[in-house]
Amino acid sequence: MNNVGKNRIEVCYSPALYSYYRNDNAIVVVTDILRATTAICAAFENGVKNLIPVADLEEARELKNRGYLVAAERDGEVLDFADFGNSPFNFHPGQVRGKTIVYSTTNGTQAIRMASGAKHVAIGAFINQSALASWLREKDSDVLILCAGWKNRYNLEDTLFSGALSDILIGTGRFYTECDASVAAMELWKIAKMDITGFMEKAAHRHRLKKLGLDDVMEYCYTPDSTCAVPVLKDHMLVEHKWY
Repeated sequence: MNNVGKNRIEVCYSPALYSYYRNDNAIVVVTDILRATTAICAAFENGVKNLIPVADLEEARELKNRGYLVAAERDGEVLDFADFGNSPFNFHPGQVRGKTIVYSTTNGTQAIRMASGAKHVAIGAFINQSALASWLREKDSDVLILCAGWKNRYNLEDTLFSGALSDILIGTGRFYTECDASVAAMELWKIAKMDITGFMEKAAHRHRLKKLGLDDVMEYCYTPDSTCAVPVLKDHMLVEHKWY
């Protein structure tokens, strides 16, 4: 197959593996489907002006003391100093429109900060997958999909999104992959996509959230294309690119 002139897609299943995939000339798409990147996309859809991802809780506390609204969780639970958790349903337009939100989560914000040296960093979720794919095609660059995983471990939900996005991009004729992780993600997506909610009953994090009573977001997190917002990292802050 002639791949001359096409852009490469790779998938990294865990931040612990990022050093093996790192390509500062690629666009890194960070995904944390349950729930950080879905919530970030939902926040922009509901009018957030920008969002500051922080990995460290002390930094989040300091910014809270400086007057910022803070969304912060660890292991799915809202922290005592936070205004919100990381459910996509937390970001009501009346509360967040036009605001800057500080955001810190167990896995997603760690991955965003890790990737910050890349050419571009974008936020990916099922709810913005078509808009994101269009933006990536316009940018005409190699793509690395970085799965936030669960505490550096592999997870199903981020893998399925990686497969779905890889499949869309390759289908444009402008991208290719020689990455086994990307191929495996696409093969798993082929199996799961006919009943993704049923398939995700197998996922460990789905059951962690269920035990905490936080599984009301499942259907929303797997529903494609409810927003055209593509959050991108600019000067260590996420801003919105709207794709129409």
